[in-house]
Amino acid sequence: MYRKEIEQYIEDHKQEMIEDIFTLCRIDSQKMPYEEGMPYGKGPARALTEALSIAERYGFAVTNYDNYVGTADFNDKEKQLDILAHLDVVPAGEGWKVTEPFEPILKDGKLFGRGTADDKGPAMAALYGMRAVKELGIPLSRNVRLILGTDEECGSSDLVHYYGIEKEAPMSFSPDAAYPVTNVEKGGLAGHFTGSFEPSDKLPKLVSLEAGIKVNVVPGKAYGIVEGLERSVMDEVAKQVEEETGVRFDLETTESATKITAIGTGAHAAHPDDGNNALTGLLTYLTSLPLAPCGQVTVLHKLLELIPHGDVHGAGLGIAMEDAISGKLTLAFSLLKVTEDQLDGTFDSRCPLCSNEENVLKVVKDKMASIGLILENKSMKKPHHVDGESDFVKTLLKVYEEYTGRKGECQSMGGGTYVHNLENGVAFGASMPETDNRIHGADEFAILEELVVSAKMFAQVIVELCG
Repeated sequence: MYRKEIEQYIEDHKQEMIEDIFTLCRIDSQKMPYEEGMPYGKGPARALTEALSIAERYGFAVTNYDNYVGTADFNDKEKQLDILAHLDVVPAGEGWKVTEPFEPILKDGKLFGRGTADDKGPAMAALYGMRAVKELGIPLSRNVRLILGTDEECGSSDLVHYYGIEKEAPMSFSPDAAYPVTNVEKGGLAGHFTGSFEPSDKLPKLVSLEAGIKVNVVPGKAYGIVEGLERSVMDEVAKQVEEETGVRFDLETTESATKITAIGTGAHAAHPDDGNNALTGLLTYLTSLPLAPCGQVTVLHKLLELIPHGDVHGAGLGIAMEDAISGKLTLAFSLLKVTEDQLDGTFDSRCPLCSNEENVLKVVKDKMASIGLILENKSMKKPHHVDGESDFVKTLLKVYEEYTGRKGECQSMGGGTYVHNLENGVAFGASMPETDNRIHGADEFAILEELVVSAKMFAQVIVELCG
């Protein structure tokens, strides 16, 4: 019902949708320091203000929840469907070639720029789905609400604030993943560990190590400073470890020290095998150098045994596991800072339905303790599962099949979506299964036609669930 009208409307308004996406993607909305009235800083607050202005311009009733979350309501009737999208982004990072991160462009049918795929493009596709239903005059007996948040990338504290005020709708979906429908999301342990050791003046020594930008990003670069080693020795080891790991090492020597830049490939921590971890590559390199024995060096050797380069399933930590529904546990060593007397690190693990605090958290805590490190975590995030046989999920799959001609089926994912903690929340779109949008990496993009068909499907879903 209404499919022909919906499809024509979205096609007629495609250029407007592109312009609205670009308006949002020109804003650097990564999490910034708190300012009065702006819990996540100026960037996210500005993006939220702009998005609500766009929604209001199209006739929707908007509400700003203290610059944590904004909403756009179709009508004032009974709640039925919430669509959750986020306007915050990960840091720009390095290595962009097609365009600058916050200078979005359309090239070869792709929208390039930070946030085009995650999640500003899908957010606008959802808004245009609502706009199509509204401007076509299709009657709804219940409300659909677009929820626009600003802290998804750093823990979703925005939704804690929002749902402290509002109740969940009976049904919720987020266009924060890939089609068809993700009804299973792994749990997680963002393992934060610390340690200390006696400083040593013996040469050669590691002065410092620093790697990672966010817990959910596989580091594409890592940095270290070493004193007291011949450059020729360091070059030879660099060559050997590059052959072993695929990570490249750039060395810059001064009179007193050598700075090492390890260059791998960044990726989303939910898919660590898509990248090549510069952090574990640098650890492999440093532990291959003839550094003078000390507590720091001993700990780094033991730490690398627990999380060796290329171990993306937690075998070294003793937590490798899988189940038929949600698949294998994945692990990415994402943050590490080492000085002459302290160590602070974090890994990102995505844990299947069979995981729990006994077989993951306790095991890691004991392993870390065995090498003199302290796992700071007291709990872990539980897995999420929504019944794939519900009328809600079946409707999403039916619409997907009708508009794409593809088989609709439920799937599991390692990356937590925006609806992980909602009782009846699933991920629905907004990219096709085979598309790698380079989310969290350089030259992030969204395929225009995927956003266009998403807007059409979102409109149809709204009609069928709220009509």
